[in-house]
Amino acid sequence: MPFSEGIPRTAERRLSVNPFYGPANPLGDMAEAPPTHRLPDQPIAPATAHQLVRDELMLDGNARLNLATFVTTWMEPEAGLLMAECRDKNMIDKDEYPRTAELERRCVAMLADLWNAPDPASAVGCSTTGSSEACMLAGMALKRRWARRNADRYPGARPNLVMGVNVQVCWEKFCNFWEVEARLVPMEGERFHLDPQAAAELCDENTIGVVGILGSTFDGSYEPVADLCAALDALQERTGLDIPVHVDGASGAMVAPFLDEDLVWDFRLPRVASINTSGHKYGLVYPGVGWALWRDAEALPEELVFRVNYLGGDMPTFALNFSRPGAQVVAQYYTFLRLGRDGYRAVQQAARDVATGLAGRVEALGDFRLLTRGDELPVFAFTTAPDVKAYDVFDVSRRLREHGWLVPAYTFPENREDLSVLRVVCRNGFSTDLADLLAQDLERLLPELRRQSAPLTRDKGAATSFHH
Repeated sequence: MPFSEGIPRTAERRLSVNPFYGPANPLGDMAEAPPTHRLPDQPIAPATAHQLVRDELMLDGNARLNLATFVTTWMEPEAGLLMAECRDKNMIDKDEYPRTAELERRCVAMLADLWNAPDPASAVGCSTTGSSEACMLAGMALKRRWARRNADRYPGARPNLVMGVNVQVCWEKFCNFWEVEARLVPMEGERFHLDPQAAAELCDENTIGVVGILGSTFDGSYEPVADLCAALDALQERTGLDIPVHVDGASGAMVAPFLDEDLVWDFRLPRVASINTSGHKYGLVYPGVGWALWRDAEALPEELVFRVNYLGGDMPTFALNFSRPGAQVVAQYYTFLRLGRDGYRAVQQAARDVATGLAGRVEALGDFRLLTRGDELPVFAFTTAPDVKAYDVFDVSRRLREHGWLVPAYTFPENREDLSVLRVVCRNGFSTDLADLLAQDLERLLPELRRQSAPLTRDKGAATSFHH
């Protein structure tokens, strides 16, 4: 969340209030319009407050048409009812809400089984507010394990974490907050994520771990986790360095188990120490909920775990946050129970079918080049074809917004800053019918875009609308 810099008093304004928003005598409660940037002096009717807020929110984009976000934008009404019933339960109060705590424990066990933990009963994990917190926790565990193994050198030695330049910004935050050097494998050519051998070459005795991304937010591609582990196995044979891997499966960890069952990326690889995912992405739950799991108790240093009384017993907790609602955890359990493996497989396959079908239609227009096709994550990225000079991806993004579509355009990072792309995220609720409408709108825009004399975007940095 960005820091607020405050509102100058000279800029303060007041909300306008329609007299019809008031009670039976509309003038009775409308003597003074409420201010926008300080608390009003007097209460107003709940219906009035509701209408004022709702009016302003109408100017937000339509979440269902937001093809930039990975976050779930539709759930069944039954899930919404459960969330409403549980929003006042504090997730940290295990003793007061034992059944909510039990549902969290069951979700961890289900994920451990889904991700092929050696012994799902002994795997440890927790819910979080999202993958960002989960990644922070996983990084803390990696650093603490490294510090224990190098107690004779730390804190003198500076730890480092190896990852691709395409990682989500939360990993940059982790390295900044916990004073870890970020060693980034750059993009090269048509490789838009981590190269296993290049990652291994960046490792040394101060490397706390390597992060593999199962589903890059830049283009939807899976990083080759098995090849990464093999490269680190070879490194250990040569040097003795035993480097663990964390899999950031914010999106892919809830797609690959159902659609790519033969892909080995999870706890089947002995070098994978921990995995995270976002329940509020392809876990199909409203924000915000994430999950962090470790393959066994040894992978999570005991000193990081706090213990609270739970049903007269011992309930371990590991989190950066304290108070948060239990609603999302309950919704996650509902969704696991509701869909099962076959249901998840059907939902994710439908999303992938929409993505690959839409990618094919975009390619058929002739003005665009696909970087990915939506056949890993249900996500694809594309750029303008080499012979397109009249407009760029930022023009396309801006024109699609006029039709209600939120499709991000952004420039790739170091070594491929010459490449600007559009990305489409296909989630549950983005149907074939909606994809048809998007394709039709894009096709209708092309004649006008082709008639431009040149791209209209002067400052690509300012135009970039990509924030992972």
